[in-house]
Amino acid sequence: MEPFKVHILGCGSALPTLRHNPSSQVVEVRGKMFMVDCGEGTQLQLRRVKVRFTKVSAVFISHLHGDHCFGLIGMISTFGMLGRTAALHIYAYKDLNDILQRQIEYFCNGLEYDIVFHAIDPTKHAVVYEDKSVIVETVPLVHRVPCCGFIFREKPTLPHIRRDMIDCYEVPLSQINNIKNGADWTTPDGLLIPNSRLTVPADRPRSYAYCSDTKYSPALAEAVLGVDLLYHEATYDSSNEARAKLYHHSTAAQAATVARDAGARRLVIGHFSARYDEERTLLAEAKAIFPDTVLANEGEVFDV
Repeated sequence: MEPFKVHILGCGSALPTLRHNPSSQVVEVRGKMFMVDCGEGTQLQLRRVKVRFTKVSAVFISHLHGDHCFGLIGMISTFGMLGRTAALHIYAYKDLNDILQRQIEYFCNGLEYDIVFHAIDPTKHAVVYEDKSVIVETVPLVHRVPCCGFIFREKPTLPHIRRDMIDCYEVPLSQINNIKNGADWTTPDGLLIPNSRLTVPADRPRSYAYCSDTKYSPALAEAVLGVDLLYHEATYDSSNEARAKLYHHSTAAQAATVARDAGARRLVIGHFSARYDEERTLLAEAKAIFPDTVLANEGEVFDV
């Protein structure tokens, strides 16, 4: 099974702390690296987790609060100084385009690579990116500014070849692709070997949903139904539920409720408020509702 991993670069909320960096992740799918959000210090975190700068092909920005995008212009500048030539694709709410262009003109004049901006509509559930390996969809969230999450869905792969059967029936290499695509094989003696004897089913496609920042919304569970891994903000514990509602954030219990109702396989909680010196209270609260919950932490890598 090819890699599908989530690298946590930052999982804190807006107020800086010495424990956590602002929001940023790298989603690795079959050798491609996609960044989700880009808070301050993201490029340093890339160094720490040993993700090569040149491998990041696209950045998806959930919303235009600084703790999710203040690191973007610095990273763009560093990419330029390192001699990047491949285009960097940025998917974000339309208002970022003008801001970013002004910053690039002032701070990064003369970049030798293209910045390709893709405006997304945070109010719609839509496919915004697709290649031969993955589809990325937006998921509307409920926050104080236009905001969306992202779902990364792996595309189905072809069945696996049974090497023992290929050798047994002396199937030539020239026929392997045909068999992967469903063809049977007829031996030189006229014996028909059905495809089911020559292959085993493909791996089940995996999916990852990133949901930060958002007020608790029961409808979100339906939007991320059945994902293998769900990252959901858990800025507060339930004793601060009124504060969470006021600032359009979620508690750990609410994040776990979304995971439970969505039938997710595993939940990662993050976007922790600076008021917590440690997050055991948040973890215990979430696990009481959804046992397969873990805490995000810088440097953690989660297999989807």
